[in-house]
Amino acid sequence: MPSALAGMSGHSPFGLFQIYHYMSFFNKKIFHLHLFRKLEPQRDLKFGNKMSSKFNNKQFIASVISVLATVVVAFLPADCFGIEGLTVVQQRIIAIFVFATLMWLTEAIPAWATSVCLICMLLFVTSDSALSFYSSGLEKSELLSYKVLMATFADPIIILFLGGFVLAIATTKSGLDVVMARYLLKPFGKRSEVVLLGFILITGLFSMFISNTATAAMMLTFLAPVFKALPADGKGRVALTLAIPLGANIGGIGTPIGTPPNMIALKYLNDPEGMNLNIGFGEWMMYMVPMTLILLVVGWWLLLRFFPFKQKTIELNIEGNIQHNWRTTVVIVTFIVTILFWLLDKVTGVNANTVAMIPIAVFAATGVITAKDLQAVNWSVLWMVAGGFALGVALNESGLAENAIQSIPFGQWSPLVILIIAMLVCYTMSNFISNTATTALLVPVLAVVCKGMGDKLEDIGGVTTMLIAIAITASVSMCLPISTPPNAIAHSTGLVKQNEMLKVGICIGVIGMVLGYFTLRLM
Repeated sequence: MPSALAGMSGHSPFGLFQIYHYMSFFNKKIFHLHLFRKLEPQRDLKFGNKMSSKFNNKQFIASVISVLATVVVAFLPADCFGIEGLTVVQQRIIAIFVFATLMWLTEAIPAWATSVCLICMLLFVTSDSALSFYSSGLEKSELLSYKVLMATFADPIIILFLGGFVLAIATTKSGLDVVMARYLLKPFGKRSEVVLLGFILITGLFSMFISNTATAAMMLTFLAPVFKALPADGKGRVALTLAIPLGANIGGIGTPIGTPPNMIALKYLNDPEGMNLNIGFGEWMMYMVPMTLILLVVGWWLLLRFFPFKQKTIELNIEGNIQHNWRTTVVIVTFIVTILFWLLDKVTGVNANTVAMIPIAVFAATGVITAKDLQAVNWSVLWMVAGGFALGVALNESGLAENAIQSIPFGQWSPLVILIIAMLVCYTMSNFISNTATTALLVPVLAVVCKGMGDKLEDIGGVTTMLIAIAITASVSMCLPISTPPNAIAHSTGLVKQNEMLKVGICIGVIGMVLGYFTLRLM
């Protein structure tokens, strides 16, 4: 969960201010959220400053505790870890791992800042370009390659992220997103229950190819005129508001680019020097889209059960027009070509990471995307993911993960038990911190665990089941306003109480994990 949303609770105007700040590049759409609530600027400013002060004190204390814990771990006797043959460099990596875990858990600093710090620490104390104080007396083979660590900033998966972000910016800039939403929702008519299903399905569809945060912000603005036609004391407004984060969070499961955890899992599954399973874009969608659709329909049923409509019909009035110029044509054609290349990667032989360069190159060459537009790219997510990759590199290249696996009797445990424990840990963490950070922490470790267990994982469907299960679990963890940005955006309207979000989140989380497991067994 990005730190801009951290610390938000209740219906505070300060929480909405944080959402505005975080979603600044959607200012023309988020403006409509004023229809939900009016702010009193002076009182809000004082309240915001007071809350900010308290929050900063907590951040400072959490930072101090994290740093102290890191120092203690770094200087503990090697025997304390119970890992045979633990080297100096490996112990330093454990200390950095503790630092990253505590900082991500407490959100003492923004999640992306933690990633940058851990990469910096790895470079200065564990690499072959480390300070001489840290590298003296050590064999070069014991140290990590600084080039490999720095290369995580330009990992092919980072380019895939960037391609998705650029597509989203171009779609919004051209007005294509609004027109698509208008025409896609039209077939759902005016019946309240069916309109709710339409919002869930369309939000899920957009979230498969566009950031779930961007999708939630866009779709929520379409609800403003709809709410005018609903009674203020009914539960229909709650159902429609919760439909947005539910659709945005679940929809991302459907494609490899739908959400960062998917791409992190695929990185380890498809790594030529690792598992090299060569799971394609189309192959992923063949199994995950049906599961996503089932979960979306289940979510619709839950919302109708918990928050029934008083009014039987709803009038839809989505404003906004597409820009009629040649650049819009470029966006439409490029969007279609990119999606087709992603779906047909096994036929063309071009992987999804390479395909992501198509929109970047075309939009840059044609001026659809300008240098100013690039400021809207969610660079913080790219930095955070790079940190997770660097941590994975350190665990693997140093031999620490392999040593740890040999010291912990994972081979004697039931694969199903390991899977259940991993999913529960992921679910718990993802409800409180970023699902990307959670996946970045767990997947590198589990990748090595899976590799060490060999054929024993066949009982649960192999390595694929273990790693993709983590990605799915991270996406269905949506119990709290702080769990995901779409949840926070919906909660900021003041229409959804935390216990209402919790009720739906727990149900969809449990169903999602069970359904995800059986889907993976089919794969």
